[in-house]
Amino acid sequence: MQKMLTKTNIKKVAVTLLMTLVLMMSTVMSVGAQDGFGITGASPAAVTSSTGGQGSLRQLALTIVNFALTFLGLIAVIMIIYGGFLYVTAAGKEDKVETGKKIIMYSIMGIVIILLSFAIVNTVLTAGTGATTG
Repeated sequence: MQKMLTKTNIKKVAVTLLMTLVLMMSTVMSVGAQDGFGITGASPAAVTSSTGGQGSLRQLALTIVNFALTFLGLIAVIMIIYGGFLYVTAAGKEDKVETGKKIIMYSIMGIVIILLSFAIVNTVLTAGTGATTG
């Protein structure tokens, strides 16, 4: 017999996943509290070594945002390749041609937005510090 998706089954799964997540997080937090996540003291050298060489919160935020924007740019390039593949293999079907064109157009717009975000974030986060990105 095939099980039906009912509200009670969905609720049971959601509660089970939530409880699992809470248990996992409490385990991680208790282990981290015991050794301080590898930070032995509040010295700047300890913070720098624990954050991958980033000495300030501004530099750490800049690194995280740049990583996220790079990841989004990679996804946009993959979507352009996918849209081009749909466009080339459409075989005269107008719906596939239009879908491929839309994917390419929206991916290019996404890349432009990502590049603008990269420029704005790097300008704002490095303003006043004299730091250079690179």
